[in-house]
Amino acid sequence: MSSEPWGVNPDRALPAEPTQRGIARELYRAVADLPIISMHGHIDVGAILRNDAFGDPAEMFIIPDHYLLRMLVSQGITHEQLGVRPLDGGGFETDHRMVWRRFAENWKLFRGTPTRYWMEHELSLIFGITEAPSAATADAIYDQLSETLARPEWHIRPLFDRFNIEMLSTTDAAHSALTEHAALAAEGWGERVVPTFRPDSVFYPDRADWRSEIEALAGVSGIDIVDYPSFLEALQQRRFAFVAAGGLATDHGHLSADTTPLDAIEAHRIFAEALRGPVDTAAAATFAANMLFESARMSVQDGLVMQLHPGVARNHSAPNFRAFGADKGFDIPQNVEFTRALQPLLDAFGFEPRFRLILFTIDETVYSRELAPIAGAYPAVKLGAPWWFLDSPDGMMRFRELVTESAGFYNTSGFVDDTRAFASIPARHDLARRVDAGYLSKLVAEHRLGIDEATETIIDLAHTLPLAAYARRA
Repeated sequence: MSSEPWGVNPDRALPAEPTQRGIARELYRAVADLPIISMHGHIDVGAILRNDAFGDPAEMFIIPDHYLLRMLVSQGITHEQLGVRPLDGGGFETDHRMVWRRFAENWKLFRGTPTRYWMEHELSLIFGITEAPSAATADAIYDQLSETLARPEWHIRPLFDRFNIEMLSTTDAAHSALTEHAALAAEGWGERVVPTFRPDSVFYPDRADWRSEIEALAGVSGIDIVDYPSFLEALQQRRFAFVAAGGLATDHGHLSADTTPLDAIEAHRIFAEALRGPVDTAAAATFAANMLFESARMSVQDGLVMQLHPGVARNHSAPNFRAFGADKGFDIPQNVEFTRALQPLLDAFGFEPRFRLILFTIDETVYSRELAPIAGAYPAVKLGAPWWFLDSPDGMMRFRELVTESAGFYNTSGFVDDTRAFASIPARHDLARRVDAGYLSKLVAEHRLGIDEATETIIDLAHTLPLAAYARRA
């Protein structure tokens, strides 16, 4: 093993140019210790309720992280070798030390990726690891992490406090009974962990599990869903239940941004056909577009903020999906059109004071051409932060460079981490704050912004804007 200490540089992700770096350091210091507002993620609420331990290093860092899995799988390492259990009960690696070794031996694969940045932050700053992962250091790091993770102070609730998370939003199915959120609220966590309404599974009637999802929605709402009106009634009932549980937003991960409403007769027809049997993909897509429009209408009534992040071909590898299920690294971006697709919704609700739409994309080509001009015109629209493939130093910087001149800073929502890996939350937010410090430092250095203005702006981006963007409309 190398005796040379390993760790992260305090100036990581800040500009290399000396004048800008000095300004960026000052700006970053203003936000480095601000609380985290994490308004879109996939942390298990049950784990927080139970105050779960994270198990061993493979269980915490590797198996649940589709960013990390996809890189290793792309190099020929199988999911089974990485400890992912096949759905058919087939064999897989159960020795998590071996899983960790495979990751450590392939540490160089992550050079230049955001995964490398987050893992360095987590291992060095959070867990005190002083050597880079490698074949030589794998076992020693595994042992140190295992010993640390076994301590009660490294369970999820103490880490919640250590990470300075002010608010975290989970993502919950439309048919969620929200019992775990209610139990957390009874313990005083109701304003710290809030649910988000995710109805995608009941909006696409061509999904194999659509009928079972409808039955679950009927069961939890107490409404017998026999037609389109009763379906809308059940959805609205659950949305109000989410509001009562502290929910602030809905979340929609559709393939396209189409929001064209259907006339009542056609919506009734498609829904009735779906109850009887399968519907084709085209009919399902038009129904899903209609439901985005209906979701906006409901948001005007209940005040939930509407998040839309289209343009992802989910589970692109059919064999992988059949073998391991969703969220195993095979969701692939595709291009998406917003301007015409959103016009029906914005014609109806774009100036409605009680409506807020936050738009996300992983298609950078639409930042300056479509999204920034839309957010820079419609008071109901905010731009969400770069996420998924784009929540990287260069991706975040490109976002600021492409949207700020049209939308400004105050038509954006602040950073959203969208993570399943709990320990990466502070690393991701820290990176966003550093990139914003770098972008603002350039404006200050070029005398396009005063240092006081830049300081106020970076504080707003890190903390004020996320709270404002997700506040329920009065």
